Amino acid sequence: MNTKTLDNFIHTWGKRGLGIQATLGFTFLYLPILILIIYSFNASRFNANWTGFTLKWYQKLFSGLTESTADISTQNLWGSLQNSLIIAIGSTLIATLLGTMMALALERFRFPGSKFLEALLLLPIIIPEITLGVSLLVFFTLVFRILENLTGIRLTLGLPSVIISHATFSIAFITVTVRARLADLDPALEEAALDLGANEWKTFWRVTFPLIFPATLSGALLAFTLSLDDFVVTFFTTGVGATTLPLFVYGMIKLSITPVINAISTLMLLASLLFVISSLKLQDKVTVKN
Repeated sequence: MNTKTLDNFIHTWGKRGLGIQATLGFTFLYLPILILIIYSFNASRFNANWTGFTLKWYQKLFSGLTESTADISTQNLWGSLQNSLIIAIGSTLIATLLGTMMALALERFRFPGSKFLEALLLLPIIIPEITLGVSLLVFFTLVFRILENLTGIRLTLGLPSVIISHATFSIAFITVTVRARLADLDPALEEAALDLGANEWKTFWRVTFPLIFPATLSGALLAFTLSLDDFVVTFFTTGVGATTLPLFVYGMIKLSITPVINAISTLMLLASLLFVISSLKLQDKVTVKN
């Protein structure tokens, strides 16, 4: 076997090996999710065996919206979903506003401490979630104790603390997304608006903001998805009456795994995929415009 033949052999089997590794990796990651989706339509109450196709678990899930006699766990599930949506919407609004402002400040201006702020901004992305959750818990405990000593008002963990926590790690993702769009903008567009008599405020609303809006919306959708699915940070910063859907599902799993859990998990997966795909589509739109 000559050298050329050997090189072709190595190249061919190297590509096949990478393909096999990729197939095994994706199978390991996504096969359990596929099984979960399939068994959400299982007629049996137990996941041990398949007894037939049914939609009754989805019907039972949605019965909590229309029937006053619905199972208490189903009613609590929809209450947890409401908490998740309140937290996701609130944290996304806060993170979008602050993240966009931070992206503009870091990309358009140079000021003392900007490099430190950039490094600090990336911490929520880099550090493990459990570290972030414990840090936020310690922070809230310390702040609540100081406020109680100063004012006599006793504060506890709840929806506001979770909203602030989710906004904390969401700001980083929105800032990175919007800043990438700002870096690709042609400064001549804003300079032309200023030369034509527009002030800084009007230039931002008429020129800059429409151009960065797809990136801002893309970051907001990503932040909403991360908040809706978050478990670790929420676990450390939530309180009584602020149980989110991931926490509720975790509590159900500790008691018994039923197809209702599979059904709500499937719906959460579809919602997350919808928001992530929408975010990617918006990013592609920005890229095509460039």
